[in-house]
Amino acid sequence: MRYLKHGSTFAACALLSLGLPAAYGAEPPLIQNAASRVALSLDGKWNVIVDPYENGYYDYRHEPYDAATPPRGGYFLDRKPASKSELVEYDFDTSPTLTVPGDWNSQDDKLFYYEGSVWYRRKFDFAPAAPDQRVFVHFGAANYQADVYLNGRKLGRHVGGFTPFEFEVTGALKPTDNSLVVKVDNARHADAVPTVNTDWWNYGGLTRDVSIIETPAAFIRDYQVRLEPGTTRTIAARVQLDGASAPVKVTLTVAGRTASAMSDGAGLATLRLNAPDLVAWSPENPKLYDATISAGADRVADRIGFRSIAVRGTDILLNGKSIFLRGVSLHEENPLRGGRAWSEADARLLLGWAKELGCNFVRLAHYPHNEHMARVADEMGLMLWEEVPVYWTIQWENPQTLANAKSQLTELVTRDRNRASVIVWSVANETPVSEPRTRFLRQLVDTARSLDATRLVSAAMEVHADPANPNHRIVDDPFGAYTDLLSFNQYVGWYDGVPDKLAQIEWSFGYQKPVVISEFGADALQGFHADALTRFSEEYQEDLYRKTLAMLERIPQWRGTTPWILVDFRSPRRPLPHVQDGWNRKGLIGSTGEKKKAFFVLRDFYHSKANPPAR
Repeated sequence: MRYLKHGSTFAACALLSLGLPAAYGAEPPLIQNAASRVALSLDGKWNVIVDPYENGYYDYRHEPYDAATPPRGGYFLDRKPASKSELVEYDFDTSPTLTVPGDWNSQDDKLFYYEGSVWYRRKFDFAPAAPDQRVFVHFGAANYQADVYLNGRKLGRHVGGFTPFEFEVTGALKPTDNSLVVKVDNARHADAVPTVNTDWWNYGGLTRDVSIIETPAAFIRDYQVRLEPGTTRTIAARVQLDGASAPVKVTLTVAGRTASAMSDGAGLATLRLNAPDLVAWSPENPKLYDATISAGADRVADRIGFRSIAVRGTDILLNGKSIFLRGVSLHEENPLRGGRAWSEADARLLLGWAKELGCNFVRLAHYPHNEHMARVADEMGLMLWEEVPVYWTIQWENPQTLANAKSQLTELVTRDRNRASVIVWSVANETPVSEPRTRFLRQLVDTARSLDATRLVSAAMEVHADPANPNHRIVDDPFGAYTDLLSFNQYVGWYDGVPDKLAQIEWSFGYQKPVVISEFGADALQGFHADALTRFSEEYQEDLYRKTLAMLERIPQWRGTTPWILVDFRSPRRPLPHVQDGWNRKGLIGSTGEKKKAFFVLRDFYHSKANPPAR
């Protein structure tokens, strides 16, 4: 959620022309493919001040400081004493440092459990790459609320821990000694998205890249390049310009072919390009094409795959052919290094393990993961489910909470809607059924489809037991009427009995849609061996996987699964000494990177699904 933006030197572009809802402050949409821009990286060591009482933001009467406050207040001013008699009670220059990107929890033992505010400060020089450039400070993500200041002046605030944001700073940078200060606060709030109760670690900080990016005065802000619906050889593109005062010729080049169109009065250009030799992207052949878009002095390059995804009855169709989603869920965490995953190397490690497991599909739970995940998945041929953190119970009737969720979804879709790997936008996980909740989620579905009508929309729903039959499970969530998939989490054999119960389970579904089991699993401590009825043993988890897969095979409309979870991950909800020790142990891979026995059960099953016996 973006708001309180100050001092932009250019008017917002026409959001409705791309079907984008205006965020707070009527800001323009994010700059698409920011990594392709001329940029000055601000990654590296930042000086930090830990501020649990927020003394750098409020005075002693809890009134916010501003630029007129006497010098000893307001850390964002980044002041030094003007004389030996002046009182200034902070000093970024002599404060410790943290590495950006990165979370503070895994970098400093004193901050492992810390939730609150940390001030980050980075000094830098700036020389524009060309005259008359527009300049933006871009953040890949900051968890959770970020207040951003440049040279003592507030640029704005961003709320939401997993999506990118930026502020325009054209004309505000100096040749030397710029001070960028960011107050990051990861405190949990009941009206937030997610809310106060989650089952993952609340990593705080500037967790993704920070950069200063440059564009021409009139530039390509947003674009979507995809297959024209209903075709296999026609590429359609919508390109939104920012700062164009007159029509501009926009040119798209893909697969050696070019199409051009003039932008309209709102800066929007629509293009069609025939590509008779186009090869469809698929897990078996993840073909990506170099695509370039030019408009006036601006040019953007991308690598894009072209494929269709649809549902027909109880089948999921990729490029018109029925597929089975051989998936797994994962969190954005690197267990080997510890802490939040953020780099391309992290993406290749995690997705490489998924490929080794035999997956063609990965659920990125329970929040937007970093952009490297989708781009690496494009290359590897892994389809993705991407999700926003509408998780468990939030304030369904709070309009600000809804606006927050919509904004995070908008930022995710805007960032990743050119990635062929992404086939599902998920709007929630395990939310209790009620009329206000269903209305809330339906508005998110409408938002996702208005932003991108080319992908499936779903959510991880729940199951309820039939009171008349202890072995009968029913999935008839009223929200299922609005999703493309009937996807739900079930834990028969772990939270619901023991694995032997799985053989007796029967299912009923309220919708004739593809069934995707978005979670199942059991905890196992890697290296702990016992019999198959001993909780937390590898043998228990192995037995549950075998019996769950056999049960799911009996569901006629079953079309895929993303078991919980690829790798053990940290969670403060899991305190059992000598077993959990602050880790959710449902991973198929342990916190040391060693594979558990259930990994090989699922790998063999996926191999049989990918290579069915000849008939």
